[in-house]
Amino acid sequence: MMPDTLTAALARHGIELPEGQVEMLDRYARLLWQWNEKLNLTRHTDYEKFVSRDLADSLAFARFLQTGERVLDVGTGGGVPGVVLAIVRDDLHVALCESVGKRARAVADIVAGLGLPVPIHHGRAEGSLATRKYDTLVVRAVARLRKLLEWFNPHWDHFGRLLILKGPGWLEERGEARHLGLMHGLALRKLASYPLPGTESESVLLQICESKRLGKPEEGR
Repeated sequence: MMPDTLTAALARHGIELPEGQVEMLDRYARLLWQWNEKLNLTRHTDYEKFVSRDLADSLAFARFLQTGERVLDVGTGGGVPGVVLAIVRDDLHVALCESVGKRARAVADIVAGLGLPVPIHHGRAEGSLATRKYDTLVVRAVARLRKLLEWFNPHWDHFGRLLILKGPGWLEERGEARHLGLMHGLALRKLASYPLPGTESESVLLQICESKRLGKPEEGR
């Protein structure tokens, strides 16, 4: 049986990218998997899972980021979606934040190996927001909506919006956040949804920002 390749996995999923980006993504995947042998960074350790989960999720974020945005990847882990965004959208100003020291050092080594101009902040994202401003915080597989809003509601003067990737339980999480009063003054919008491979569920991309930026009350569909 022929070994799988990134190019073949991309073709299976109908994803077309410039050759230079494909080469860089392949290098990233290999560096990530090398580190994963020493430190648990990802469960997606073949090209099929890398493309269907990590790349697909990162491209979902990329669709809704404007040229030149300052983006912070909250709890980047092994670098998804932040490193992937830096590869496929070199117009963005991407920074990574990771509170676990071993993971922060690993992703810093990966970024250095790729030669990407991406800063890595070791610590909680709230600490980074104390001294820096961003247009968008991107969040994937970090915490329930309630916790995210508890962390970031005090810092809306330092960022413009949250883009959060969730599973089918997002409606329950939204209800919990509303019940606790954490959605007051905020607008929630469902931007996109797509099937979660190998399941009957779907991934959902949510945007949360202050209502005053949109001129309307909290919403959600």
